[in-house]
Amino acid sequence: MTKFSFIDNRVVLITGGTGSFGHAFIRYVLGSTSVKKLIVFSRDEWKQSEMQRAFDDPRLRYFLGDVRDLSRLKRAFDGVDFVIHAAALKQVPTLEYNPFEAVKTNIIGSQNIITAAIDCRVKKVVALSTDKAANPLNLYGATKLCAEKLFQASNSYTGDNGTSFAVVRYGNVVGSRGSVVPFFLEERKSGRLPITDLRMTRFWITLEKSVELVMHALDVMRGGEIFIPKIPSMRIADLAKVICPSCEIDEVGIRPGEKLHEVLMTEEEATRAYDFGENFVIRPTVAWHEEAAHLGGKQIPKGFRYSSDANDHWLSQAQVLHMIESCIQAE
Repeated sequence: MTKFSFIDNRVVLITGGTGSFGHAFIRYVLGSTSVKKLIVFSRDEWKQSEMQRAFDDPRLRYFLGDVRDLSRLKRAFDGVDFVIHAAALKQVPTLEYNPFEAVKTNIIGSQNIITAAIDCRVKKVVALSTDKAANPLNLYGATKLCAEKLFQASNSYTGDNGTSFAVVRYGNVVGSRGSVVPFFLEERKSGRLPITDLRMTRFWITLEKSVELVMHALDVMRGGEIFIPKIPSMRIADLAKVICPSCEIDEVGIRPGEKLHEVLMTEEEATRAYDFGENFVIRPTVAWHEEAAHLGGKQIPKGFRYSSDANDHWLSQAQVLHMIESCIQAE
């Protein structure tokens, strides 16, 4: 029996499946489960063709479409048991300049996912969120907070068909497309590394751990939860030093919509949160949700705030170096 045997002989669909998380999720599911069918739903036919060459497995299917298109989602969700919603627009500076597009994909697209899942009687949906959704400063974070609220509240709309919705919220993914590690690796060729602020800290999670978190949430969710992993922090200045000790550092100033430190759980959310050892679970405020205490979680003390600058788990320089080497080997 596999670790996540609940997925065996089931049909799973992932939106935005050609991204960094999608590749890691597909490798895990195909290699570790007896999934019946795994559907990649995305809008880029070139990336899908590249993925077809990378993965040779008859259980894998591809569906061109955009989460903005409700009718296409309903067609894709026909016969699907579980949905992982990873599709999003997420580049902070770009979305500050193109807010309407962010709303169409991250908010309206999420509403379409919910409607299609309920109408097609999907059993469970897990949506990927971000630390930027907690006390959002930028538009990206605001759209993801709105999406979180939609997925939590959607459990009130499922009726008798039993569709459940939950959210996973985590920090920056090491080596993912658009992240700082590949950027620094490229910039070090010039002998100079730009840092927005030398005090800046960030949460970090590997693609493998993010996949395991999503699978765990899909397994144990009841509906309405926000799952948050316990992950380490790292100073961006330390990262720069490890990547290129001889490089000059240019402090260029915080970009529009950028935070100095990241927050995964606010003090207000902590009043509804439980500690489950390797992760936290935030319960929704709605009355229909069952108490989580009997699942083994411990109530989090009042005033708790899970932020990257106040974390009790920090990456050492050796761990940072290992992380970077892993990114290089994966390329």
